[in-house]
Amino acid sequence: MGGKGSAKRKGKKSGDPRKQGQRQGQAGVGVRNDYRDAAFTNSQVLGQGSLTANTYVQQYAPVPTALDALPALPPEFTGRADDLEFILGVLEPDRPAGVPAVAVLSGWGGVGKTTLAYAAGHTAQQQNWFTGVLLVDLRGYDPRPAQAEDALEALLRSLGVRPEHLPPPGASREALYRSQLNMRQEAGERLLVVADNASAVAQVQPLLPPGHHGMLVTSRHGLAGLGRMRTVNRLQPEDAVTLLDAALKKNDPDDVRVKKDPGAAERVVLACGCLPLALQITAALLAQDPGQPLSERADALSQAEGVLDGLNDGERSLRAMFDQSLERLSPQEQDLFRLLSLNPGPDIATPAAAVLANQPQPATERHLRQLAASHLIERNQTVRGRWQMHDLLRAYANEQAEAVKARGRDPRRRYDQARTRLIDYYTDHAEAADTHLRPPGSAVSSRFSDREQALAWFDAERENLIATAHTTPQASLDLGFYLGRYLEWRRRLQDLVVARSLALDACRTLNDTRNEANAWGNLGLALQELRRFDEALHAHETARTLHQQTGDMHGQARAWNNLGTTLRELRRFDDALHAHETARTLHQQTGDMHGQAGAWNNLGGALQELRRFDDALHAHETARTLFQQTGDTHSEASAWNNLGGTLQELRRFDDALHAHETARTLYQHTDDTHSEASAWNNLGGALKKLRRFDDALHAHETARTLFQQTDDTHSEAGAWNNLGLTLQELRRFDDALHAHETARTLYQQTGDTHGQAMAWNNLGTAYRGLSRFEEAVAAGRRAVEMLVAAEDWFRTGEGWGELATTLTAAGADPGHVRDAWNESATAYTRAGADEEAAASRAHTDNTANVEEQLSAGACSPSEESSDGAGTGAGA
Repeated sequence: MGGKGSAKRKGKKSGDPRKQGQRQGQAGVGVRNDYRDAAFTNSQVLGQGSLTANTYVQQYAPVPTALDALPALPPEFTGRADDLEFILGVLEPDRPAGVPAVAVLSGWGGVGKTTLAYAAGHTAQQQNWFTGVLLVDLRGYDPRPAQAEDALEALLRSLGVRPEHLPPPGASREALYRSQLNMRQEAGERLLVVADNASAVAQVQPLLPPGHHGMLVTSRHGLAGLGRMRTVNRLQPEDAVTLLDAALKKNDPDDVRVKKDPGAAERVVLACGCLPLALQITAALLAQDPGQPLSERADALSQAEGVLDGLNDGERSLRAMFDQSLERLSPQEQDLFRLLSLNPGPDIATPAAAVLANQPQPATERHLRQLAASHLIERNQTVRGRWQMHDLLRAYANEQAEAVKARGRDPRRRYDQARTRLIDYYTDHAEAADTHLRPPGSAVSSRFSDREQALAWFDAERENLIATAHTTPQASLDLGFYLGRYLEWRRRLQDLVVARSLALDACRTLNDTRNEANAWGNLGLALQELRRFDEALHAHETARTLHQQTGDMHGQARAWNNLGTTLRELRRFDDALHAHETARTLHQQTGDMHGQAGAWNNLGGALQELRRFDDALHAHETARTLFQQTGDTHSEASAWNNLGGTLQELRRFDDALHAHETARTLYQHTDDTHSEASAWNNLGGALKKLRRFDDALHAHETARTLFQQTDDTHSEAGAWNNLGLTLQELRRFDDALHAHETARTLYQQTGDTHGQAMAWNNLGTAYRGLSRFEEAVAAGRRAVEMLVAAEDWFRTGEGWGELATTLTAAGADPGHVRDAWNESATAYTRAGADEEAAASRAHTDNTANVEEQLSAGACSPSEESSDGAGTGAGA
C-alpha cells in the first residue's frame, strides 16, 4: 500500500512520479500490473486486454523522539545515599529474572521525591543501564489530574509516534505503548520511565513498561501493587544544613551565613522540618534579604502561629501543597485530620483517636490508614496502633481546625466536646492504671488486667499524659495525682516534679484546700528524689501545717514521715528520729497498719545513722512483719533490704546476705528495676565482707548497670564507689582508681559533697595501693576536710585513720602519723563510737613497724549502702 493520500495522486499528474515523491519525501517505488490475457468470470465487468497502473509507497521523514527527559539535578541535592542504593538495586539490569524493575517512591509533599527520582535516573544512566529516559508528570494533586490515556499519549509522542497514528484511548493505545517498548528492547535499547506525582494506581498501571525496561513512580500516597515501595523521609539535620548552605550559595557564592552561625542554621532546618521544599523556600527568602541573620529567621520560624506564612516565597508555598493533599481525602478523613490537631501530645493511639472522632474504632482505623497512606500522618515505627504528625503538618491541621471553628457556634462546640472527650479518656485511663500501683488492699480497676498491662499503657501514653496535664486546671489536678506512682516507679523524676507542681497550682486555682496539703506532700517527695532537700523540707512542713489546720491525723502522719526522710538526707538525724516516731504514733492512733510499717522502716534508717544498730534491727524487723501482714510485697522488699544493711553493721554477714538476696528476689517479682539495683549493691557489700570478692564484683557491676538503665546518676555513683572497693580487695588498683574517679565525678554532677568526700577517701586508698603516696595523702586530706564540713564524725574518724595509714606507708614523720591517729580518735569520740576511738588511740602509742601498722589498720575504706526504704507516703 502507499502512504496516506497516495491513491489520489494515481494518474492525476504527468511527469516523473519519482520526482514528485522526492519533492514530498523519499523516492516512491513504481509497481506495474500486467493483466494481459486476463479473464474475470462472474464479474460485473468482463474484458480482455492489459491495464497499466502506478502505486507509490510513501516513507515519511523520522519523527523526533524525546528520550533524554531528565532535568539537571539542583546543586543543593544532598544526602539520600540509602534511598539511592535501594532504587538502584531495583533498577539494576542483573536483577533476578521475572522481577520487574519498578520502584514506587512515596512521601509527603515537598520531601524531595521527584529530585530523588531524577538523581537515581542520572546515576543509572551514568552506569549505562538505560539508553533513554521518558518523563511524564501525572499532576496527581492538581484539580484535574492527568488521566492514564493522556499520559500514554505523551509517552508515545516521546517515543516518536505521530499524532495521526495514535489509537483512541483504551486498550489499543496501551497495546501500542507496549509494542513500541518491545521493539526498542529487540533493538537492544532499555528505557527508564519516570511517572512523577501520581495520586492513584489507575494513573500508573497502564504505563508499566514490559520486558527489561525500568520505571520510577513518585506519589504522596503509598501506591501498592505497582512495584517495590520506598517511603522517602525527611533529610537528616546535617544534610539539611548542607542543602541550606548550597541553596544560599547558588544565589550568592559569597553567602557565609551558615558557616558563620551553624547553631542558628540548625535551628532553621529543624524549624523547616528538614523538608527540602521548606528549606528551598527559606533559602529563597534569605537570598531576598542578604542582611537577615539566620538566628532572626530561626526565631520567626519557631513561632507556632504563622509558621506556614514564613514558608511561602511567592512562587512556592508549603500550605498550598498541603491543601492539595487534603483535598484528595474524603470529608470524614479531612475531619479526622483536623481533629488530630487537638491531641496535646506527640502521637495518638487508635482508641484515643476513635474517642476524639466519636466514631467506632474500626472506622477510625480505616481513616487513619488512609491519612498515613497520604503521608499526612505517620505510623509509629516502634509501636503498632500509634500515629504521629510532623510539627509542620500539625500547624497546618490546627489552621484548618481553627478555620472550621470560625464558621460559628456549632463547629466550636463540636471541637470543644471532642477535646473534652479526649481529656476525659486520658484521665479516666490514668486513674484506672494507677489503681494497680497502689498499696495492697486498695480497689483495683478492671480496665487493666494487671500491673504489667497498666505500666505498659502508662509507658505508651506518658508524653500525652504530661501534655494533657497542661491543658486545664482539672486535668492538672487529676493527672498530677494519678501519674505520681508511675513516674516515681519509672524514675521519670523531672516529669514527676512537673506533674506534682501542676497539681499544686491547680489546687490553688480551683480553691481546693482539701487536696492542697496532699499536693504539697507529693511535691516534697518529688523534690527529695531530685536531691533538692531544702525545698522538699519546706514542702513537707507546709503539708504538715495544712493537715494540722484541717485536723487530718492521717495526713499529719504522712507529712511527719516524709519530713523525717528529708531531715535524714540533710543529716539532721535526731530531728529525723523525732519525725518518724511522731509519724508512727499517729499511724497507730488512726489504726493504719501500712502507715505504721512505713514509719517503722524509716525509723530504722534514722537509728542506723545514729549507730543504734540494735534498735534499728528491731525497727526493720517490725516493718517487715507489718508489710507481710498487709500483703505489700514491694515494701516488704524494702524492709528486707534495710534490715540487711543493719545486719552488716552488726557484722552478721551471713544473715545480711540472706536479707539482701530476699530483697532482690522480691524486687524482681514486682518488676522494680531501680530497687533491685539497690539490693544488688548492698548484696555486693555483704559478699565483700564474706571475702567472696568475685561474687561481690559481679553484684556491684550489676547494680551499676541497672542504675544506669534507670537514669539514677547518684545511685550509680554509689555503685561505682563500692565497685572500686572490691577491685582494691582483688589488688586491681588501676581499675579501682578509675571506679572511684568515676564515682567522684558523678557525685559532683549531682551536687552531693558528702558522696564526693567518700569517693576522695577511697581514691586515697587506691593511690596508696599503687604506691602513689603523694596523691594518696592529698586525696585523704581532701576527704577529711569535706567530712568535717558535713559533720559526719564517724566517717571523719575513718578518713583520718586511712590518712594515718597512708602516711605510715609513705614513711612520713612519726609525729604527723600520731597527729592523724589522734584526729581519728577525736572524731570517733564525737560520733559516740568509743570502741573505734580506743583503737585509734592504740595506734597513737604503737611503735610497730610499717607492715604491722598497715595490717592492723583500725578502719576500712568508706563503703556505701543503697537505701532501700522507699516508703515516703504520697497521697
